[in-house]
Amino acid sequence: MRIFITGATGATGRLLAGELLRRGHSVTAVVRTPEKLAHLAQYEEKLTLIEKEITSMTKEEVAVFIKECDAAVSCLGHNITFKGLFGPPRRLVADAARLVCSSFQITPGERPPRFLLMNTTGNRDRRVREKAYKPIDRFVLGFFTLLLPPQADNVQAALYLQKNFNGKESPVSWCAVRPDTLIDETEVSPYTIHDSPERSPVFNAGKTSRINVASFMADLITDDALWNKWSGKMPVIYNTEN
Repeated sequence: MRIFITGATGATGRLLAGELLRRGHSVTAVVRTPEKLAHLAQYEEKLTLIEKEITSMTKEEVAVFIKECDAAVSCLGHNITFKGLFGPPRRLVADAARLVCSSFQITPGERPPRFLLMNTTGNRDRRVREKAYKPIDRFVLGFFTLLLPPQADNVQAALYLQKNFNGKESPVSWCAVRPDTLIDETEVSPYTIHDSPERSPVFNAGKTSRINVASFMADLITDDALWNKWSGKMPVIYNTEN
C-alpha cells in the first residue's frame, strides 16, 4: 500500500511512518522539517517527502500526490506551548481532514479510500451514550472546548467525518483512534482496544504509549478485516496495566 501522512514529523507520526516503511509499505508525507525524518533515510525508495505546510496547499495540489495512495492518516496536533495552544492555525486538524478528504474525492478509485484520524479520549463520540463520561466529565470537557483551541479542533475534526461520511455509499471510509494520556516507550507493549472509554478521561485517565498507537494505526490502515471492524467508529486504545 501507499499511505499519505500528515503530521509525520510529530512524536507519533514519526513512529507510524517508520512502522509502515518497515512493513514494506510506501509513504508520502507532507512535512515542514524533513530533517526530522532523517532516521528513515534507508527507506528513501519508498518514502516521498513533500516539503510544504499542509494548510497552505489546495485540494488540487494534494490530489496530485494522494491519487496514488490507498489511504491517508492524520497524526497532526498542536504543540503544548502558548503559541501552539492559542496561536494559528487554530483548526489545523479539522482543516487538514477536510482538505485530504476533499482531495480524495477529486479522483475517486474503485473503493472508498481510507482516512484515519488520531484523536483523543478528550473527545466523546456524540452519536452514542458513552458511560465513562459522567456529567462532570462532560462539563469539564465542554469548558476545555470553549477555552482551548486544540480541544475544539479535535472535536471539529471528528464531527466533520461523522457528518459527511456515513453509510455504505460514502466516498471516504474513516476511523478516529482515541488514545488516552500519551507517554513515550521504546517498544510495543500489550494494549487493549475498546468501543468507548473504560474510565474517566478527566479524573481517572489511563495511559497509552505513542509506539502502541503507531502499531495499532499501522495494523488498522493495512488490514482489511480490522479496518472493516472499526470503520466509521472511534476506538479507544489503552496500554495494558501490569
